[in-house]
Amino acid sequence: MNRLGIRQGSRQATTKETKGMKRRTVLLAGSVMFAASAARAETTINVVSSGGFSETYKELGPKFEADTGYRLNSMWGPSMGATVDAVPQRIARGENIDVLIMVGYALAKYVADDKVIADSATPLAGAMIGMAVKQGAPVPDISTAEKLRDVMLAAKSIAYSDSASGVYIEGEMLKKLGIEDKVKAKSRMIPAEPVARVVARGEAQIGFQTISELLPIPGATVVGPIPDSVQKITWFSAGVLTSSTQAAAARALVKYLARPENADLMREKGMIPGGPPK
Repeated sequence: MNRLGIRQGSRQATTKETKGMKRRTVLLAGSVMFAASAARAETTINVVSSGGFSETYKELGPKFEADTGYRLNSMWGPSMGATVDAVPQRIARGENIDVLIMVGYALAKYVADDKVIADSATPLAGAMIGMAVKQGAPVPDISTAEKLRDVMLAAKSIAYSDSASGVYIEGEMLKKLGIEDKVKAKSRMIPAEPVARVVARGEAQIGFQTISELLPIPGATVVGPIPDSVQKITWFSAGVLTSSTQAAAARALVKYLARPENADLMREKGMIPGGPPK
């Protein structure tokens, strides 16, 4: 015995038992972590993103996969319209989608229709409408509504998106500028293709779309945003479908995309972090 009256052999046995328990605990914890990691690796989140947020998503998606172990199956399509990949057509076909990233007011309609979980709908970022010309072409001054009006009247051909920005241009902006009838014959709405690509090919002299969609296209020069007096910011949100079988993982993705840490990346991609002013 030692001076405290404890048998040396008993103390050694107790120490061995304690070490054994610790080893078993570590092994069990490791097994649990491995099982959780394996389960995440087998979980695929099906995502449909509209073009406005796509460049930001393309950078954040792989980081999310690396950080969480989940896998993403990424698909693309405009928030509205009748093209085969447009969100309304995908929803009508009953496609297996977990997360939608799209124009906020269009997502809100799916919330109202009980197709998107209400408390999952999360604002991500906004994008101004900009104008592009073919690379190498003169860059016009569109700093005021009057100058934009003159540029549009002088242009031989005009293109704009078939999604939110183009719907606004065709339905509201041309009326505000008082040129709807004057430019109608030389204007066209572009379905399922970046407008800047049409401009880069020389198929339209000037083109309009959200700046986040104009910037990544080679062969086109972004002139800048249209004037504030006729500007309309398109806000993008993400939400989890009520039909999702991976709701927890899908919510994790939405939360990840909306992190404040992503603000600088969003600005780099031509976006305004956050949601519309309340």
